[in-house]
Amino acid sequence: MTALLEFQRTLARAVMQPLSSRDNMKRGAEDGVALVKPNSRLSSFERLEIYNRSYWSRVLDAFSEDFPGVRALLGAKRFDRLRRSYLADCPSESFTMRDLGKKLAAWMERNPELVGANYAIAQEMARLEWAQIESFDAAEYERLSPAEVAALSPNSWLRLQPHLQWMEAGHEVDRLLLQVREAAKDNGGMPRTISAKRIARAKCADTVYLAIHRFELVVHYKRLDAEMFRLLNALAERTAIAEAIEMAYAHSTLPPEACAQHVQQTFTLFASLGWFCNPGLQERRAQS
Repeated sequence: MTALLEFQRTLARAVMQPLSSRDNMKRGAEDGVALVKPNSRLSSFERLEIYNRSYWSRVLDAFSEDFPGVRALLGAKRFDRLRRSYLADCPSESFTMRDLGKKLAAWMERNPELVGANYAIAQEMARLEWAQIESFDAAEYERLSPAEVAALSPNSWLRLQPHLQWMEAGHEVDRLLLQVREAAKDNGGMPRTISAKRIARAKCADTVYLAIHRFELVVHYKRLDAEMFRLLNALAERTAIAEAIEMAYAHSTLPPEACAQHVQQTFTLFASLGWFCNPGLQERRAQS
């Protein structure tokens, strides 16, 4: 290891260590402090503390910007405790802060006591907000037209766009998140805490199936029915079209005579939204 690399890693460990409960730099970063020269106004510790506090201020703000729905469900104080605990357990491992919340939903499953009484809906909201981040950044390949999809044989398989995400939930988290964002516009961009009554109304009697996808650099949510949701799951496993349809409709409540029409409408819809793609064609063009 070169001296420069060791220098960089030592300072990074010091700068990235979690703050104290009073948002000050903790003692214990002597190796990093030793690399910083004091000046006429500040000690080595005080100079390094500026970077430590600045780093965490930006990281905490970025995390909050990514999960306004979770914040609105938990309230400001509980959300602050959650984000600090989460980031202490799951520190940044990437060059970009975009990945900060990658493990949040799984971490919440292991730490429900930090989430509180609204755990179920907050965990679903975390999954939705992370899916939105994934959808916004993921690739988009050349789309297959409805005619191209219709020309495929039953034994063919379809590739789904990388930006397409889907999930199921027991709450209307999609509509709730849109309301949170709209309310934040009138509150200086700060999410408002959702009332207990509104949270209770968000509980759904039936499972909500959601698709999260991107169109012209904007992420959209679309509700699906159970058959559509199962079809996406099957196609994602590169199952042949005929077999995927069988899997999707095996437990359908639709009458047999309605299934064929529903299949046709579903494939037409998915193709019109650009969810089927041909990555091989685009990859070949990129290499040429």
